[in-house]
Amino acid sequence: MTVNHTSTQMPPPASIGTLVAEASSSFSTLLHGEIELAKLEIKDSVKNAGTGAGMFAAAAVLVVFGLIFGLIALAEGLVALHLWRWVAYLIVFILLLLLAGLFGFLGYRKVKRVKAPQQTIDTTKSTVAALRQATSHQPSHRA
Repeated sequence: MTVNHTSTQMPPPASIGTLVAEASSSFSTLLHGEIELAKLEIKDSVKNAGTGAGMFAAAAVLVVFGLIFGLIALAEGLVALHLWRWVAYLIVFILLLLLAGLFGFLGYRKVKRVKAPQQTIDTTKSTVAALRQATSHQPSHRA
C-alpha cells in the first residue's frame, strides 16, 4: 500500500488591498441580493395592502350610505311618534353635531399626546457620534 504524500503548500498571504477588494465585492453581492429579496417581499406586501385598502374603502362607502338611510329612518321614526317632520330632522341633525363634536374632541386629545420618538433620536445621535469618533481615530492607509 502506497501512500501518496504530496506536499501542500499554503498560498502566499493576500495583500490587504486584495482582501479589502474581495470583502467589498462580497459585501456588494450580498447587499444586492438583500435588496432584491426586499423588493420581492415589498412588492407582495404592497399588492396585499392595496387590495385590503380597496376593500376597506368599499366597506366605508357602504357604511356611509347605510348611516344615511339609518338617520332618515330615525327621523321618520320620530315623525311616527307625532313630532313635526322638521323637528324630527332637526333632532337628528343636532345628534350628529354632538357626536361629531365628541369625536373631534377625543381626536384632539389623542393628537396632543403624539410625541417624537426621543429615545430613537438619542440612540441614533449617539451611534453617529461613535461612528464619527471611530473613523476619525483610524490611521489613513493612503500614500
